[in-house]
Amino acid sequence: MTTSPPIDLADLGARLSARTEIVASELVALRRDLHAHPELGRRETRTTALVTARLSAAGLSPRALPGGSGVICDIGQGGPVVALRADIDALPIDDEKEGCPYRSTVKGVAHACGHDVHTAILVGVGLVLAELAREGEFTGRVRLVFQPAEESMPGGALDVIDDGGLEEVRRIFALHCDPRQDIGTVGIRVGPITGSSDHIKVLLSSIGGHTARPHLTGDLVYALAKIISDVPAVLSRRVDPRAGLSVVWGQVHAGGAANVIPQHGEADGTVRTLDSRAWEDAEAVVTNAVESIAEAYGVHVKVDYTRGVPPVINEIESVAIIETVARAFLGDDCVHTVEQSLGGEDFAWYLDKVPGALFRLGVHNPANAVVRDLHQGTFDADEDAIGVGVRLLVGAALCELSLSRS
Repeated sequence: MTTSPPIDLADLGARLSARTEIVASELVALRRDLHAHPELGRRETRTTALVTARLSAAGLSPRALPGGSGVICDIGQGGPVVALRADIDALPIDDEKEGCPYRSTVKGVAHACGHDVHTAILVGVGLVLAELAREGEFTGRVRLVFQPAEESMPGGALDVIDDGGLEEVRRIFALHCDPRQDIGTVGIRVGPITGSSDHIKVLLSSIGGHTARPHLTGDLVYALAKIISDVPAVLSRRVDPRAGLSVVWGQVHAGGAANVIPQHGEADGTVRTLDSRAWEDAEAVVTNAVESIAEAYGVHVKVDYTRGVPPVINEIESVAIIETVARAFLGDDCVHTVEQSLGGEDFAWYLDKVPGALFRLGVHNPANAVVRDLHQGTFDADEDAIGVGVRLLVGAALCELSLSRS
């Protein structure tokens, strides 16, 4: 799976390396600033201001999204248009990195998913492309999308789309930090690369009573336990197992005393699947399973089901562009096919509208034996990956523009 753009990728790679090196220290400083001052979804006003100011200083014309979080910026003139997206929000968890000079200064909020790295990379892309545009080295436009609220439901990709962020776009690319891959490596996959992610909350109510007389109540705690344990088992017989439909509970609350059967209880969790068709049916199937189990125990049940994101389905030609650029810039041994993840990613909404691809950027220093996974308070990324990400995204954008003209 390769493509042959009408540009000299070896020469482009060398020139991009030189240009990226000029801004490398600035991008590291920006990443550390963002890491120390993380912001949750749709509250990324400081991040938005920093991005807007730096792109404006480079002679570009960025604009904030209507809510004040997120930035869109076109570089170049005319068409075609290719978009590059970075997510800018943080997670509601504590930063647990001891002795780190850029550790989060905001209690309970941290960039534990690498979005600060993504943002710094896309700013670097903007600085490099601004210079190339001034020198007339490409025709068409590259649209930078600094998206808010990727970690939220519904995600900020919908905000971007509603604001016209995909108008005229022919193809879109994005990357995501991968701490399981070493710096200088890239993970690609045709078709589904992430799973869907929905949120489910089950609320039970009954008359309550004494634990000595459970037959006079709905025995709510027992019913809640059966829902928690039996719903995944029911789904294994209701849905094609190849779809990988998974319900995992993250929170369970009921009662406050050992000898009292409570009147209320709830369970919170996520519903994920590898298959887009299974995702379409998931709400009805999961809700029916919960209600059927609750009915057997005589308790009232309410299911709040929030559809989050479908799987990210990478388009084959877009993956071919990433693969071609990565092999030219990094070498054949640095490109790997990765497995599909059950993690959700709202980049899926863009791919529902236009072709594109998400790829995984290695951010692990092989000299470090410890691997910190995403969504952990100890997560960090080796900052040498920033320059790699800049070169790959610029290369993919220019490759797509050259193919569109040929």
